[in-house]
Amino acid sequence: MTSYELMPSTSRVWIYQSNLPFTEEEVPEIQEQVKNFATNWVSHNNALRSHGDVLNNRFIILMVDESQAGASGCSIDKSVHFIKAMGHHHGVDFFDRMNFAFKIDDELKTAHRDVFAQLFQNGEINDATLVFNNLVKTKEEFEKEWIVPLKDSWHARMV
Repeated sequence: MTSYELMPSTSRVWIYQSNLPFTEEEVPEIQEQVKNFATNWVSHNNALRSHGDVLNNRFIILMVDESQAGASGCSIDKSVHFIKAMGHHHGVDFFDRMNFAFKIDDELKTAHRDVFAQLFQNGEINDATLVFNNLVKTKEEFEKEWIVPLKDSWHARMV
């Protein structure tokens, strides 16, 4: 079983979306760094049972089973520092929450909130367009609510 499969459905999730896609050459390096971070992530000298992954050449996912040991403020700060360092190293921004990811014809696209709203007004996207809800909090929500139709997402308030 993979570390992801071993994580309970109540595991806490953080999703970091890059403003630009990672190149095919970058993905293995980023994947290794994310997995190493997750493997060595600690909270108050307690190893966290965690998982890290890179999805769709755009997202870094971190997950912690808090039934074993909770992610403290310091350990969360370490993860944010790690993500900021990854962004700096690769020339991307993981912290622009107004940069929305969505699919058109099975192709992952991103647009800033204003452009996203314009795409909706122009009919290029609609209520059925699949969007990525990076605000999910648990593995269960991640599996059921990460990719949802626009009409079922908080993104709908932005159009």
